[in-house]
Amino acid sequence: MSTVPFTKMHGAGNDFVVIDLRAHPFDLSADTYSAIADRHRGIGCDQIILIEPPQNGADLRFRFHNADGSEAGACGNGARCAASKVMAENGVNALSIETRATVLEANRAANGEVTVDMGPAHTDWEAIPLSKAMQTDDLPDLIDGFSGPVAVGMGNPHCVFFVDDAEAVDIETHGPAIEHHPLFPERTNVEFVSPLGGNRMRMRVWERGVGVTLACGSGVCAVVVAAVQRGLIDGRSAEIVADGGILSATWREDGHVLLTGPVATSFLGTFESNLA
Repeated sequence: MSTVPFTKMHGAGNDFVVIDLRAHPFDLSADTYSAIADRHRGIGCDQIILIEPPQNGADLRFRFHNADGSEAGACGNGARCAASKVMAENGVNALSIETRATVLEANRAANGEVTVDMGPAHTDWEAIPLSKAMQTDDLPDLIDGFSGPVAVGMGNPHCVFFVDDAEAVDIETHGPAIEHHPLFPERTNVEFVSPLGGNRMRMRVWERGVGVTLACGSGVCAVVVAAVQRGLIDGRSAEIVADGGILSATWREDGHVLLTGPVATSFLGTFESNLA
């Protein structure tokens, strides 16, 4: 039995266990990911981020695992946190990062905020993906009381609902129902969003394979893309107020989405490799 070092980090309350496998590679089972994420018997987190050697010429590779053990293609806040850790260790302010979905570019500003280029947003039904062809910026009603959500792919699927008051939504009831809706063959993340005036919006999120989280970086990106498609903001940038803090995103004209916000290290530790 061996011990595994980790760093606990968060971005606007969206929290992660970051494990660097470059020096000490080993395999983790789905049960181990779930045990790590357990907030009562494990370390506790929304997702687990693995740092690995690159395979295709980038500086390094990240893999993202949800609290239920499933692997995600992208995680904006997780990428920002893990990139911040590596940049601080290496004394650099920029990194290129391979993920299952794409290659990300991360940059650290003088104020410590980290921006990640999340790559292009996907608005085609096949790329999100949906289970059948349809217009993605105004989906059919999926549940009673909520009309016309927007589907966006950010390396993982998102379903964005614009509502009058995000605070009033019973997200723990509606989130899982939409996550598992037949329209989403890979399940989906779910965002409920209401306007706060100007280019500022309130977001609450149900993450696929996790549940309610305090923030979601790829969700912020999806919300801004959906808001631009619906003409709800001026320009292509917005500030998103999540439960755990404020993040911002810009949907550039070339289709790429930039995610920016704070990162923080909560603590360092080790766990036993047979935690599960």
